[in-house]
Amino acid sequence: MVGLCILLGAVPAFGEPGRSQSEFPVATDARLEQQGDIVKLTMALSTVIDVEAWVQAAPDRVIVEMPSTNFQIQPGARKTAGFIGAYRYGLFTADKARIIIDLSQPAAIAKAEVRALRGGLGELVIELRKTGRAEFLAEAAKARKPNVTAALPTPAKPTGEARRTIVIDPGHGGIDPGTLVASIAEKSVVLNFGLALKQQLEASGRYRVVMTRDDDRFVSLGDRVKIGQDEKADLFISIHADSLTQAQDVRGATVYTRSERATDAEAARLAAKENQADAVAGLETSEEVQDVAGILIDLARRETRTFSGVFARNLVEKMGASVRMHKIPLRSARFWVLSAPDVPSVLIELGYMSSPKDAELLTSAEWRGKAVGAVGAAVDEYFARERASVGQAAENRHAP
Repeated sequence: MVGLCILLGAVPAFGEPGRSQSEFPVATDARLEQQGDIVKLTMALSTVIDVEAWVQAAPDRVIVEMPSTNFQIQPGARKTAGFIGAYRYGLFTADKARIIIDLSQPAAIAKAEVRALRGGLGELVIELRKTGRAEFLAEAAKARKPNVTAALPTPAKPTGEARRTIVIDPGHGGIDPGTLVASIAEKSVVLNFGLALKQQLEASGRYRVVMTRDDDRFVSLGDRVKIGQDEKADLFISIHADSLTQAQDVRGATVYTRSERATDAEAARLAAKENQADAVAGLETSEEVQDVAGILIDLARRETRTFSGVFARNLVEKMGASVRMHKIPLRSARFWVLSAPDVPSVLIELGYMSSPKDAELLTSAEWRGKAVGAVGAAVDEYFARERASVGQAAENRHAP
């Protein structure tokens, strides 16, 4: 994921509730130039805005933060120059956007400003100069900022709500595109799928559905987990799409659950990639450790993983009857987003965007309808079995 200059496309970007993309400042005409030890990135802006920039180490990058911005950067914009390996941009929170510049060598910020031009226009200018490692690390330590993001506001669960709560988690978003193949961004594919699944589940009237994001914004991994816990979700379904650039013949959907040890090397690779989502957006990434212990929490975690496994097997069965599955359709690994000890959670990789056939299907409304129907059927069966087991337990208690 790191090392891609991405273009925001298929899914429109939204910031604060009630604000449309047309209200944001517009950034166009990106230019990347090198002059000796200086590399300069400029963008034309529709208005003058405030910007802030700082450096961050491990991985080495420059982070530029600004108000929510509508990036309309030309497809042929230069992506690398000198010690700049790539840059990417997009929404970071509801009211902020970021440009993240990946560095192949240490660099210092010589200039970070927006110049006022005629007619109320502006020009963003970021000048970087090559520097030594010691100076770079000193600047990174001085500029270290806390991990602060704003999760998508969710309505409080009404008192007396009897419906099951399901949290749908479209992966990536905003400045984090996820897998990017040609003009297709994973963040757009999974958001379209998540919105379609929400619509189907709500149509039945049996479920209350909460989205971790319902537009093109970034949501940190910790916030995604927190939404599931705060909503006291009965199920948490994270949606993603994978890519294997060296194996374009690998195809099919896969269902993952959480485990401390991965079932295989491929599952471990994917978990490591997905767990870097925060780092892609410029956050320092480290999985939060639950500061709880004792037999009760351990039992709760075991019970949750049992429920997750039951639902995952339902998913494989239902999806396998409707869409193509990977040859190993059920796997597990240490996914951060599935870490809530009290919420049954699964992660669905819809397919491989590196496969031309899968990529075609992932953007097909017909395929999406089949896959969404299969996931919905798995949800229904999961809760039907739960009701049946509760009913059987009650009968056993009252049996003579």
